[in-house]
Amino acid sequence: MKIDSSLAFVVLLAGMAGNTCFAAPAEERPWSERAANAAIERWPDGRFVPAGARWAWNYELGTLLEGVDAVWLNTADPRYYNYIKSSVDRFSGPDGSIPTWKVEEYQLDNILLGRQLLLLYGVTQDQRYAKAATLLYQQLMHQPRTPSGGFWHQQRYPNQMWLDGLYMAEPFYAEYASTFHHADAFNDITHQFVLMDEHARDPRTGLLYHGWDESKQERWADKQTGVSSQFWARAMGWYMMALVDTLPYYPELDAGRKELVTLLERDAAAVARYQDGATGLWYQVLDQAGAKGNYLESPASCMFVYALAKGVRQGYLPQSYLATADRGYKGILDHFIEAGPGDSVSLTGTVKVGSLGGDPYRDGSYSYYIGEKTVTNDPKGVGAFLLASAEIENAQNAKLGRGETVLLDAWFNSQKRPDAFGRQVYFHYKWDDMSNSGYSLLGHIFRKFGAETKTIYTAPTLAALRQAQVYIIVSPDIPAKNPNPHYVLPEDAAQIEAWVKAGGVLVIMENDPGNADLDHLNLLAERFGIHYNNVLRHQVDGNKFEMGRIAVDGGGPIFRDPHTIYMKEICTISVKSPAISVLRDRGDILMATAKYGKGTVFATVDPWLYNEYIDGRKLPAEYDNYAAGKELVRWVLAQIPRRP
Repeated sequence: MKIDSSLAFVVLLAGMAGNTCFAAPAEERPWSERAANAAIERWPDGRFVPAGARWAWNYELGTLLEGVDAVWLNTADPRYYNYIKSSVDRFSGPDGSIPTWKVEEYQLDNILLGRQLLLLYGVTQDQRYAKAATLLYQQLMHQPRTPSGGFWHQQRYPNQMWLDGLYMAEPFYAEYASTFHHADAFNDITHQFVLMDEHARDPRTGLLYHGWDESKQERWADKQTGVSSQFWARAMGWYMMALVDTLPYYPELDAGRKELVTLLERDAAAVARYQDGATGLWYQVLDQAGAKGNYLESPASCMFVYALAKGVRQGYLPQSYLATADRGYKGILDHFIEAGPGDSVSLTGTVKVGSLGGDPYRDGSYSYYIGEKTVTNDPKGVGAFLLASAEIENAQNAKLGRGETVLLDAWFNSQKRPDAFGRQVYFHYKWDDMSNSGYSLLGHIFRKFGAETKTIYTAPTLAALRQAQVYIIVSPDIPAKNPNPHYVLPEDAAQIEAWVKAGGVLVIMENDPGNADLDHLNLLAERFGIHYNNVLRHQVDGNKFEMGRIAVDGGGPIFRDPHTIYMKEICTISVKSPAISVLRDRGDILMATAKYGKGTVFATVDPWLYNEYIDGRKLPAEYDNYAAGKELVRWVLAQIPRRP
């Protein structure tokens, strides 16, 4: 494969490394991958109880798999996805049942693992996972509530809300509501967070107490306020993680979104004040660093690092909090990580449990919290470390796209299919489509670079496009794919051209003529010197992947590193000024760019970055579409004119 060297655009940052999970020595891999590999070896199929012991649906596995999920998204290494699936499949029956789950206990802890059910449903479209997730959703619909409407933490803890419960329930609640279109749920979700903020937050420190008993009857509860007496670090960590994991599912215009951001800002300010200056870590009881017996705790520190770093990357928190997260992460590595050869990684300093009430009774006192002993390689602690590591690794690149919006077309490609409940939903090259046909992983790449991803469901106008810096059009529909296609019209092309000329970055990913409209799309592409040819190349017979193999030499302005990428059934491109070729295969132009006014156009002949060919589950390991996609995303974001 020859890469044209005539491209004159300057890439602002160094090229990205390839998929290190397949090639680099263990000691050179990121901590997230090393720790995830150690966890997979330590706990096959997610089982971390002794052989013969009862193994049931539980929140600790949910926390661990959340961390593994983050590593899979960052690497596209199929080992991580396969681990998630094998772990969850041990609990979920083919009919969508969860045999070891007991609804009558009404434990919020049992909701958390449902997030992995939603992941597996999204990826596989297997209704068994949607049915199982719906069981947990129905638990929430019937969960006992306090007089103010807050979820009881468990059936056996009447009228009590704990900070832990917000993480166990609300991210799943929000993701389920977003996936299956229950927009009315977000008022309730907001209410759960606000209740804890109103009743558990201490006005002096800004910290939140672990629990609140609205009835004020529990022995650990203050008789005037109903709150417990201490600021348990991990409880506050659960609450902050709940906020940053719930917010991404909120409808953009939902008023609760702003409320939750405000809560996160308060939490971040309070937590930053109580970061230990010497180590960068946080104490088991947050506000009593110098008190006898208090100690630094690893999962709480990981949770704060994760929430702060993700909050910055997602644009919820100011950039200054990333320095707080960086100090915390360095402290975690210095004080809690024990690494041997290869992927031998252990996390020390994890409190096994922190609770209130029960038998034996936990009174929530200072002596109770510091009396709980720490252990090594606790699964929920490891999960928190994986999440923190993945976010810190993302933070290295997130500055490039921060404040920028990437807009994905759902007008020219507007295909729909029924979801698990028969509702027609958009799919095929869409951010929220996690199946083979979707762009969920491509969206993750943009977001890990700090950009915000949105979708436009109407014909593009100049006014709408001005809200974004990047606009992506993929494989416009033909009647065989959509009985009511929206073709690119001259007026559409004029609007898009004006936006590019003013500084927009247009990305066009066409398809072969049997699967996409070329003629109308050329009305747009030709304005920039790009023409899609009505030919068919790279026909692939079954799984003979070598028929779609493209060797990228590297050393170019887009692909700095060499790659082996895969494109199946493509058209080709012809160019004239101002467009130039940037990637050829056997004489055919497969990628082209154009500088047009203040803007940039990138065009290619295939939607080659959809999940089927970048998530690591199908292509042989030699193909690294995911790594090449990261380089392309970096280049695209670098083309955005820098603001003064």
